[in-house]
Amino acid sequence: MGSAENDGRAGGGGRGGRSMDAESAQWVRALSAEGEAYEEATGRLHALLLRIAYAELNRRGSRHGISGPELDDLAHQAAADALLSITRKIGDFRGDSRFTTWAYKFVMHEVSSKLGRHFWRTTGVQLDPEAWERLPDRLGADPVRQSEARELVAALREAVEEELTERQRRVFTALAVNGVDADTLAAELGTNRNALYKTMFDARRKLRARLAANGHLPLTTARRS
Repeated sequence: MGSAENDGRAGGGGRGGRSMDAESAQWVRALSAEGEAYEEATGRLHALLLRIAYAELNRRGSRHGISGPELDDLAHQAAADALLSITRKIGDFRGDSRFTTWAYKFVMHEVSSKLGRHFWRTTGVQLDPEAWERLPDRLGADPVRQSEARELVAALREAVEEELTERQRRVFTALAVNGVDADTLAAELGTNRNALYKTMFDARRKLRARLAANGHLPLTTARRS
């Protein structure tokens, strides 16, 4: 894949003085047109988005038992909503990347959103109060070190209660302790995966600092965060 500048020799101009590769310029012209050219372009784009949605849902949905008509429905929803967003925002395409790369991000976002809402509707976010007690086993501690693992988990649980904000506690407990799917939690909280990961990063930084200060972790570990 060449740079935007090299591709632009055969294509149209992007916004901000950038050149656009020929294929991307063709997509933009067709999706900005009317009539037969527009209908043909949206048909081709929908087929592309649908293939991407199916591939991602097959990759991620199989872990959660989604298949058959249920998977078909989610794929078509994701492709249709992504197409609608792309056609509405075609004027915002700057040519910083190829059009297909830009469009890919829309359908991936829709797949994540649809999966999250699907799991939220069917199962919701169930937090198990006994998950903390099972955490030493999940950490893989051998029998000799089970006592140390339980002590660390107790210190971590205390730090979660005392150091984190209410939202950080909710996100950390759901993702790290209960193993809730990130898309499901994002749907319930009305946010997205990136925002959840930022919350987790901040929460872990606070927890590492607390555990290190109390002698449960090396101080160097907290400083690196």
